[in-house]
Amino acid sequence: MAPERPRTGGGAGWRQPVTTGLALAMVGFTSSFAVVLAGLRAAGASPAQAASGLLALCAATGLTAIYLGLRHRMPLSIAWSTPGAALLVSMGPQHVRFGTAVAAFLVTGALLAATGLSARATRLLEAVPAPLAAAMLAGILLPICAAPVQAVVRFPARAAPIVIVWAVLFRFARGWAVPGALAATLAVVLAGPHGGTGGADPWPAPVLTAPDFTDAATVAGIALPLFLVTMASQNLAGMSVLAVHGYRPRLRPVLVTTGAATLAVAPLGGHAVNLAAITAAMAARPDAHPDPARRWIASVTGGAVYVVLGLAAGAAVVLTSAAPPLLIESVAGLALVGTLGSALHTAVSDPGEREAAVVAFAVTVSGIAPFGIGGAFWGLLAGLAFRLLLARRSEESPNDLTARGHALLTPDKEPR
Repeated sequence: MAPERPRTGGGAGWRQPVTTGLALAMVGFTSSFAVVLAGLRAAGASPAQAASGLLALCAATGLTAIYLGLRHRMPLSIAWSTPGAALLVSMGPQHVRFGTAVAAFLVTGALLAATGLSARATRLLEAVPAPLAAAMLAGILLPICAAPVQAVVRFPARAAPIVIVWAVLFRFARGWAVPGALAATLAVVLAGPHGGTGGADPWPAPVLTAPDFTDAATVAGIALPLFLVTMASQNLAGMSVLAVHGYRPRLRPVLVTTGAATLAVAPLGGHAVNLAAITAAMAARPDAHPDPARRWIASVTGGAVYVVLGLAAGAAVVLTSAAPPLLIESVAGLALVGTLGSALHTAVSDPGEREAAVVAFAVTVSGIAPFGIGGAFWGLLAGLAFRLLLARRSEESPNDLTARGHALLTPDKEPR
């Protein structure tokens, strides 16, 4: 359906959508940049490479949002894949070489673009049950969301104030909870001893990293889950948010554009560019502008602000390098608590999908990596297989089930 027509005139001006776009970009950046940096460092990036990756993602996110907003005249907010960054954090203990991770980022971009070029592939991805995709995401997020607990135990004097600030603000001013936790982290880092900046430069610069495709299993083990979690948790979720507010853009051109953007920034350390899911609602709702036809101004403004925020990438790396990695990971975990809650709710809300979703969640959170392929891929595969098994089991007719029950209860027959 088309967006609702305004009840007021179009004279609300530019101030409202521009202010919304500014807030959109600030919320998107501050709430998840720590997750991105933690993911890139876990994937083997040096401080300079991590700063380059964040800079490239900010630029690609902003320029893509500007292009799509002007092209389609819709509030198509763009973001980096926060769940994808969380996936990289969860794979950290494998000590992946960053060149291998960059190769996986390139494959992810190619998969996103190829999906946009193929109507059949788009339908196939849309057919993945939402509870299973949510269960896979929850399995990825759970260890990260446990990091604040571990940090409080290991660094009580430094981590406890951060968690307390987050909890209090979450109760009284939820939108400020994550920025408040970041401010508390900055205060803790500046006030206490630290291990130095790790050679990080406060002014970021692009750093090209050559992709390494020699470890094909690891490349696939990163790229496939990164592609799936980005599609399910970002692109499809973002389309749903837009549909709720009356906007129905075609998914395929968006996928081609964001896939191309991912391919462009992958050698610079960017892992994935996609539709925004959470901040998408900020630009699409009436608060952005009374006239639905003018809300694209908010997403375009947000894109411009993202480009400027990229200049803070180096300073962000300096901050994260000056603190224990677990402390920074705990901030990422606090930022993802709401996402974890939503994923768990979606995973178990449908009784018919619940058992398969639990299987997907358990396998994902197990941390297994057969053939170098991470647990997220195996979790989704196990969930789909168990779902198929249950579906075939339910195809038995009631008479078949009754006969089987009689066979089990009849004394003169062997139970089967």
